[in-house]
This record gives sequence, C-alpha cells and structure tokens, in this order.
Amino acid sequence: MSRRSQFDQFEVSELFCPRCRAARPVRRQLLLVLPTGNKYEYRCSACGTPVGSKDDNDASEFQSILRRT
Repeated sequence: MSRRSQFDQFEVSELFCPRCRAARPVRRQLLLVLPTGNKYEYRCSACGTPVGSKDDNDASEFQSILRRT
C-alpha cells in the first residue's frame, strides 16, 4: 500500500469550536449529493456550531440515486 493511498479518506474526530472555545468531538452531516461527489459539514457535538466542511470525490451515491429513478 502506498503512502498516498493510506490518507486518501481522512476523517475528522475533533475540531476547534469557536463558540465553546475548545477542541470538541464533531458530527458529520451530509449536505449535498453532487455528480462530482458529496459535500459534508462538521458540527460541534456540544453546541451544534458549524466548524468545518469536506468535499469528497466519490460519485457512487449520486449514481445509485440515478439508478433508482
């Protein structure tokens, strides 16, 4: 396994929350399913403040939605 493929899908477990003023565990929330991939938002698990986002390049979920219709 190459070093690059080890870190292809990096997942966040904690981020700094400006409202709590501390690093807190986060919840990942799916915002959009796009033809180019999915867009996620990370929210503080303590107060619900948005603290980050992530775009992935996996279009398989979009393709499966198209097949169902």
